Amino acid sequence: MEFIQISAKTVDDAITEALVKLGTTSDRIEYEVIEKGSAGFIGIGRKDAVIKVRKKYTVEDDTKEFLTKVFAAMDLEVEIMIEKPEDSNVVSVELKGNDMGVLIGKRGQTLDSLQYLTNLAVNRNAESFVKVKIDTEDYRKRRRETLENLARNIAYKVKRTKRPVTLEPMNPFERRVIHSTLQNDKFVTTHSEGEEPYRHVVVTLKR
Repeated sequence: MEFIQISAKTVDDAITEALVKLGTTSDRIEYEVIEKGSAGFIGIGRKDAVIKVRKKYTVEDDTKEFLTKVFAAMDLEVEIMIEKPEDSNVVSVELKGNDMGVLIGKRGQTLDSLQYLTNLAVNRNAESFVKVKIDTEDYRKRRRETLENLARNIAYKVKRTKRPVTLEPMNPFERRVIHSTLQNDKFVTTHSEGEEPYRHVVVTLKR
């Protein structure tokens, strides 16, 4: 965030005015005193104090600000809950609202796109790389469970028919779930083929 300039009778008054204007607390700002100000002689020659001030950068603030603008543009009312453990580079975002199906999209494509764009926006200002994970209505967990069941069913089919099975195109996260679910299977193996966004998993019998 850019510095703004605040003038008031004293430095303390200028800081208080800045806190109100920025809607934050004293531990969340950084400022520089440009002019300390002076009371003058019985009010004559009085000078205001002048400071430059801005909010301290936090990943959580940046994430919430970006998502709030996106949802405002989409005319959606969404509650944004953010968690970032200390000494972690992962920001977990949980979204709540009445129209979350719109944000999830077909097979989570809208949610994935929102997560991708948020990562780009947040890392533009971050001092070190952070990973933003966005979820709503426990979609990620439900999708993982669906994919794990799919992987086991496909493996059974391959063992029964002794023929390889090609799955529909999936994003990297979904492909990883398929691979990891079957990595310890004694009878089948998996590999990916094709180019994004049509890259897909093939399940075959082990030789």
